[in-house]
Parts: sequence; structure tokens; C-alpha cells
Amino acid sequence: MTSPMTSPKKSKPPKPVPPKLIDLARWLFVLSAVVGMTRFLVQLSDREMLIRELRARQPELGQDELDAAATGGIVFGLLIAAALVLVYTLLANRMASGRNWARVLLTVLAGAGIFLGFVRLIAVGSGFATAFGLVVSPVDLAFGVVTMVIDGVAVVLMYLPSVSGYFRSVRSVSAKPPQVANGL
Repeated sequence: MTSPMTSPKKSKPPKPVPPKLIDLARWLFVLSAVVGMTRFLVQLSDREMLIRELRARQPELGQDELDAAATGGIVFGLLIAAALVLVYTLLANRMASGRNWARVLLTVLAGAGIFLGFVRLIAVGSGFATAFGLVVSPVDLAFGVVTMVIDGVAVVLMYLPSVSGYFRSVRSVSAKPPQVANGL
């Protein structure tokens, strides 16, 4: 028996299930973050190159100090890479749950990544990077192209007309009804 002070729980309307294309876009964004992290790990795995760069920039440091600086840089880089994968995963999951702000933010991040990837490709292809002493490995370029393609496909999937209604329907389901002046 229920007491008069307790009221039955109001049932929440069911959340819409994301379309398959939105779910695919979510996993593509997560894949893009993992590929980006792998790219970063490949760059960090060349410890000798890191030490050469440090030695060229700060020739007064001893070998122990160079080793400590390289190790610190690698650990800090790993923490940043893991944080970025977590942020991308969080945003992708929010987008898949129908949050339009997450879709917009992922679009901005992916657009910036694609733009910078094209700038890098143009700089390397034109010889501009070499003129300034920047060395970009073919492996780094390959990772960049793969990430650009994944991000581009994920953005296109999020904005297809067949799935745009999903973001509107989630908004209407999750919106609270307006409260009127008499409080009812």
C-alpha cells in the first residue's frame, strides 16, 4: 500500500535509438582519435630523435638531463594523447545520444584537423616545409591522410538528411514542457 505522501513515479519518455549512420559516425570519431594517438605514439617512440632535438636546442644540458627531459616529454605526451582520446569518445557518445552541441563541436574539431592536414600536405608537397627545416616522415603523412579521411566521412555521416531528424527528435523528447504562470 502506498502512503499518501508518496506519488507514483512519472515515466520518462523513451530516448530515440540513434540511426545506424550516427552510430557509425560515433565509432569513426573514436577510431580517428585512436589513429591520432597511434600517430603520436609512433612519433614519441623515436627517443633518439627527441634527444637529438633537445641537444640541438639546448646544447648546455648533460646526458642525464637530456634523458630526463625526453622521458618527461614522453610521459606528458602520453597523458595528453589519452586525454584527447577520452574527450573525443565523450563527445562522440554525446553526439550519438542526440546532443546537437556535440555534433557541432565534433564538426569544428574535425574541420580544423582536416584543414591543418591539407596545409601540412601542401607544405610538404611544395617543399615549403623543407625550406624551413621541418622534417615530416612519410609515416606521419600517411597517418594524417587516414585521419583526415576518417574525420571527413564521420562529419558527412552526421549531416546526411536521413539522420538530421534524429537530432530534432531527441531535442523534442528531452525538452521539459514550459511552466505556466500558475505553476501547473
